Amino acid sequence: MSNLEESLELIRRGSEEILLEEELRKKLARGKPLRVKAGFDPTAPDLHLGHTVLINKLRQFQDLGHEVYFLIGDFTGMIGDPTGKSKTRPTLTREDVERNAETYKEQVFKILDPERTRVVFNSTWMNELGAAGMVQLASRQTVARMLERDDFSKRYKSGEPIAIHEFLYPLIQGWDSVALRADVELGGTDQKFNLLMGRQLQEQEGMEPQVVLTMPILEGLDGVQKMSKSLGNYIGVSEPPDEMFGKIMSISDELMWRYFELLSFRTMAEIEGFRQEVAEGRNPRDIKFLLGEELVARFHGPAAARRARENFVARFQKGAVPDEMPEFTLSRASSAEGVPIGHVLREAGLVASTSEAFRMIKQGAVRVDGERVADRTLELPPGGPYVCQVGKRRFARVIITD
Repeated sequence: MSNLEESLELIRRGSEEILLEEELRKKLARGKPLRVKAGFDPTAPDLHLGHTVLINKLRQFQDLGHEVYFLIGDFTGMIGDPTGKSKTRPTLTREDVERNAETYKEQVFKILDPERTRVVFNSTWMNELGAAGMVQLASRQTVARMLERDDFSKRYKSGEPIAIHEFLYPLIQGWDSVALRADVELGGTDQKFNLLMGRQLQEQEGMEPQVVLTMPILEGLDGVQKMSKSLGNYIGVSEPPDEMFGKIMSISDELMWRYFELLSFRTMAEIEGFRQEVAEGRNPRDIKFLLGEELVARFHGPAAARRARENFVARFQKGAVPDEMPEFTLSRASSAEGVPIGHVLREAGLVASTSEAFRMIKQGAVRVDGERVADRTLELPPGGPYVCQVGKRRFARVIITD
């Protein structure tokens, strides 16, 4: 296999779509480092593993010798990305954006090579563009074209308001590609409209259009909805090692392979070897241990990863916690801080009633994450999954959402 084909195989790994792959092949064949761009709006202080799907792909481009532009959308962050939203997002203050941007820079270099990464802020060129330039940029597209975006179209048809500034977001993201003269831009599948806008604006400016590479949206711990802090189904990259390892061990065996493909740096040949071992009878828990150690080591170091595994074994396996158990997602009331433990146990089918839950707590038969529950007024805050246990044989994993 030629170096070009090997490069393409690595780039294709986990990718949803490459537009256009033939253009990418031509760019790679020139033998010059490509400018590979991905943008992140600092709308929250912490990144989770869902964000790292893109960052991992950026690292693969770096390993192939290309230069990464990690774009922090400090300008677009004040608009709020409307992608996939059914309502206008609240704007952030400059102080919010700057504070969150600092934490992003600290976190991404646990994956990216600092020597091949340029951290850039789109306020650099957007502030220079000015009001007149923004009006000229807005003239590049029609309202009809903007309404081709699925989320805008749905909101328009349902009568949900669309603020004028939201239409600017795809244009500004596209202009970022012009300013950086990007060769490749990465984004989630829900970003396709915005990514293609960059191609169009580059062509209008007489540039060779960027190749668009979309990555799938990573499912959260529930294996259904996308990983999201607001849904409580996320694994934060700054979470303590024990918590991160425990969450990884809580995912289903089927979802484990998805995480291996999108989050692991092991070769696909290694991963296929693990699949074969499981098919031949090896316990998938043992393979999940390897995934947990790899990801914890990436963000906390090998020693912390080994301790997290040892602590997990001591806390759960030796306590006879089963690998498989039913999973439930519960929502807290808007006025409450969490969900009362009695309600949790009842809804998870571990007890028949709240009164039974209280009796079991009084008997010392209720545990959450291995810790005995003595307070019947305990509330589980948004997060999880929590391993809830009643007696010796009744278990359930519970995620609490806002």
